[in-house]
Amino acid sequence: MPFSLQGRVAIVTGNSTGLGQAIGLTLGQAGARVPVNYQNNAARAQRALAAYQQAGVETALIQADVTTADGVARLFDETERLLGPVDIVVANATCEQPQRPIEEYDWEFYQRMLDFFVKSPFLLAQRSVPAMKQRRWGRFVNIVSEVYHRSVSPFSAYVAAKGGQIGWSRSMARELAPWGITVNMVAPGWIPVERHANDPPEVKDEYLAQIPAGRWGVPQDVADAVLYLVSEEASFVTGQTLCVNGGMTPW
Repeated sequence: MPFSLQGRVAIVTGNSTGLGQAIGLTLGQAGARVPVNYQNNAARAQRALAAYQQAGVETALIQADVTTADGVARLFDETERLLGPVDIVVANATCEQPQRPIEEYDWEFYQRMLDFFVKSPFLLAQRSVPAMKQRRWGRFVNIVSEVYHRSVSPFSAYVAAKGGQIGWSRSMARELAPWGITVNMVAPGWIPVERHANDPPEVKDEYLAQIPAGRWGVPQDVADAVLYLVSEEASFVTGQTLCVNGGMTPW
């Protein structure tokens, strides 16, 4: 079967909702064992767990803050105990993303962005790379964003952190390629999920009018891109950014 992940174990951080849930379910339905990782909302995580189980995915519920070393250690220890050695890591977890002029940000918020998009991938890689090197197989996918390529403003904290994540990913791709480990990125456009429910309709309409494909993206569009990049079929693809945004960044 093309894109089969049978026998693999995949961690998708923050996969109890939104894009992360779609990614986790898709990898699970391709055969991977996928824990449900969450930080705060236990009730929502329980609902996600039920959705994974209903879809036939072998899973487990693991609370862990993946911006901390202790949280990453807990996530991997529990995953390995319950599901097996980790082959695939998708760094998807995110935080709130307000757009503000530079005068209204403070360094604490910038640091929070860096913790999610640079520190967390670093911690995830440090924990998983040694075993992947031993097996000479591994997959990392970092969920980045079109905001870096489009220089969106006023959004400097998020754009800066995503730029750092992209640079880190490209360097890691070269570093890990000799061991059969690939590092790639998926850069979604604005794909409305639960946290966008209260966004102003006029802002949504303005963005939709710019999409060359003439439609909104949906979480499955992102999940399918991730599935390709973590599959055996993408074994010679590394250091790349796959933009999933209907043609918003055709360069």
